[in-house]
Amino acid sequence: MIRTRSTVPALIAAGVAVLAVSAVPAAAQTDGDAAFRATTFNLSAAGETAVAPDMATITLGVQTEGASAAAALSANGAAMNKVMAALKKAGVAERDIQTSNLNVNPQYVYEQNQPPRLTGYQASNQVTILARDLSKLGQTVDAAASAGANTVSGISFGLQNPQKAEDEARVKAVEALKAKSDLYARATGYKVVRLVSLNEAGGYTPSPQPVPMFAMAKREMADSTAISGGELKVRIEVSATYEARQ
Repeated sequence: MIRTRSTVPALIAAGVAVLAVSAVPAAAQTDGDAAFRATTFNLSAAGETAVAPDMATITLGVQTEGASAAAALSANGAAMNKVMAALKKAGVAERDIQTSNLNVNPQYVYEQNQPPRLTGYQASNQVTILARDLSKLGQTVDAAASAGANTVSGISFGLQNPQKAEDEARVKAVEALKAKSDLYARATGYKVVRLVSLNEAGGYTPSPQPVPMFAMAKREMADSTAISGGELKVRIEVSATYEARQ
């Protein structure tokens, strides 16, 4: 009898414990079903702002020829030193001048039924400069050309501090996203009740606006070369999930 009396409460307690444990998955399953039944809108939008550039990068350089590789390089070095001095005199800081390309290539003449004939060597040296004052960009290019620069391979415009333009684009992107969610809600008979998540797909860096390569001959000119920066478009893309209810 003693064993029987002590065993029953133990079994009852064990049964309660089993019931309590089995209730947890049931609750979790209920929550999962509720989440599954939620209606959501997964949308994306973009915001864009136009702004005038305040900086430019331009690549220019010197091409020289010589009977030997050493002669071509020597002539090139002398010419490039003059170009660098002219750039600095025009107001370009040394930290804004970077060598971007240096090549020495043999030059051949090809004749029918004859082996290639070496005629000399060509040396090419290019620097990329960062112009922080666009009002002087044309004068800077002219100064480099007058000093011996005979190639320009491209120019691109940008922003020294794009943060303000990016933030304006972000605000426009979020406003467009909210307007789109309201439109979908009205069209489907739902009402947006909360923002579940918001993600930024990434900022947009203004793309370079390349200028075709052309040769620049030394010239005397009354006016500096006209260079227009136009406008840059800064674009931000966002995506979001909204919960909606009827």
